[in-house]
Amino acid sequence: MTALPHGLIVIAKRDCPTCQLIEPLLADIDRRSGPLTVYSQDDPGFGSEVRDSHYDNSLEHSFRLNAEFVPTLIRMENGKEVERTYGWHREDWQRLTGLDDLGADLPLMRPGCGSKTLEPGVAEKLELKFGDTRLGARSIETDADDLIEACYERGWSDGLPVVPPTPERVLRMLKGTDRDPAEEVGLVPPDLAPCTVEKVAINAVMAGCKPEYMPVVLAALEAALTDEFGLHGLLCTTMFAGPMIIANGPVTKAIGMNSGGNALGQGNRANATIGRALQLIVRNVGGGRPGEIDRATLGTPGKYTFCFAEAEDSEWMPLAQERGIAAGRSAVTLFAAEGVQGIVDQKSRDPESLAKSFALALRAVDHPKMAMAGDAVLVVSPEHSRVFIEAGWSKARLLEELESLLKFPGEEMVAGAGGIAEGIPEQFRDKTVSKFRPGGLLIVRAGGTAGLFSAVIAGWAASGPVGSTSVTREVKV
Repeated sequence: MTALPHGLIVIAKRDCPTCQLIEPLLADIDRRSGPLTVYSQDDPGFGSEVRDSHYDNSLEHSFRLNAEFVPTLIRMENGKEVERTYGWHREDWQRLTGLDDLGADLPLMRPGCGSKTLEPGVAEKLELKFGDTRLGARSIETDADDLIEACYERGWSDGLPVVPPTPERVLRMLKGTDRDPAEEVGLVPPDLAPCTVEKVAINAVMAGCKPEYMPVVLAALEAALTDEFGLHGLLCTTMFAGPMIIANGPVTKAIGMNSGGNALGQGNRANATIGRALQLIVRNVGGGRPGEIDRATLGTPGKYTFCFAEAEDSEWMPLAQERGIAAGRSAVTLFAAEGVQGIVDQKSRDPESLAKSFALALRAVDHPKMAMAGDAVLVVSPEHSRVFIEAGWSKARLLEELESLLKFPGEEMVAGAGGIAEGIPEQFRDKTVSKFRPGGLLIVRAGGTAGLFSAVIAGWAASGPVGSTSVTREVKV
């Protein structure tokens, strides 16, 4: 585009009643207050009586002039914008043009319309064509009639349809974060491939995320790439586990995450697509594909997506705060999770009885005779948590009680005891054994307000320093 013209500029479109209202004024402005340049977004004949009128068919002028509404009137001096107004405001137009009698017979004010530059899909196309944004990822051209099938054919899918990651969709996704698209988030195993913010956005598009989910996806990926989480080992295991995301803080409400009824199930876009985005990054960037490096014997449906928010509407301290995140901040905790094991206790009305029910269910993690192996998350429903809260039990108090209940005589746990070959080594026969390692049991509150049902989510049996440890990261824009 050539240098911006000196004087007055009007951006308009025929498909706008207010633009039609002011069109008869344009020749008068050009004659008495010019020079005037008119850019029409949809009709080459609009403002044709003005000497310098243009059909802005490509919308380049409208884009570079940052038009959000039409009509827009701009005064330029020495190549710089001095002032602008949009819609029809008689006093503003009279001031900018210097014509005190301009539009005296018109209404005092009429609102304008949205610029064509802001129509769905158009803004991103214009930014990619005329703006400073440049996407760095390799572009793949295809003449396929069905882009979803094309994504399948290239192996980008987890088995479900993905959203084709067009440049416009990727650019829109990148608007959800302030981070540079070229910034490297880390190396994604197993291939240790570098993953930029842009590549995160590509996979977030394919997963079906909204742009506002991007900070959560980025935080989850950062947690997954820490040494403590041990993502490479989690990918290679023949066991069931995969990454599970627990979200806390204001972001969960801002983006509409589900912490209530069916929180661990389907139906919530944020829950479903944030977890799926992380899994697609592991697959498409890191090369973690089933049947290759992913050697799971059975796997788990959670390897499609496993993500939910903690309910924070009670006296219980949220998980993120327990793990060092300041109150009022948002965070995700990543946990190497297997499946969901329900706990049904509809009779316990005191905390001691209910804690014992929970302990019995937790003992089954991995195997009742295995200890200090897999971690676990105890998901306590609102109805069950009320039993504890009304009795004055905090999360910490419940955890203390469970840790006490989950200590067993070694002679009951060693291999061969009870006629069961599975069990811990013989050296622990004369010792008291804890089911979980210190810090290995997490408690979160989630679920619907009706139903005396809670759940155990078992962790990978290689939890701990040699395998995977839960990792919490703050969510930042």
